[in-house]
Amino acid sequence: MNRILCGVFALGLVFAVAQAQLQCYKCDIGFFGACITTTTTCSGLTDQCFNGVGTAALFMKINMKGCLAVSSCNQTSDVAFGSNSNSTIYKMTKTCCSTNLCNLAPRGAYGSLLSITLLTLTGAMITGALV
Repeated sequence: MNRILCGVFALGLVFAVAQAQLQCYKCDIGFFGACITTTTTCSGLTDQCFNGVGTAALFMKINMKGCLAVSSCNQTSDVAFGSNSNSTIYKMTKTCCSTNLCNLAPRGAYGSLLSITLLTLTGAMITGALV
């Protein structure tokens, strides 16, 4: 009887650990607010979802999403080209959250601007076709 109870407990523990893994959106790199995302499961027990926002070449907005160790959360880092280079390629600030799929940022100004532009162009084309 004890073996059966131990087996049931071990099986329940395996399912509990599997359910405890954090699901996050993942995007390796996106530009100007556009980022093609997939979902990923964080492998570490101390990982959290992150949403990274940065600037490359002093003007290009870039973003990233994925899993990150808690010790690296809420920090801004410089990424340089080459191991001993002094020139920074981009700066990235990564903010973290700890619930499933919490790192999907709302649409920013670029997403809204793109939508408005597309609607305006579509309206102009329809108006031109009707006249």
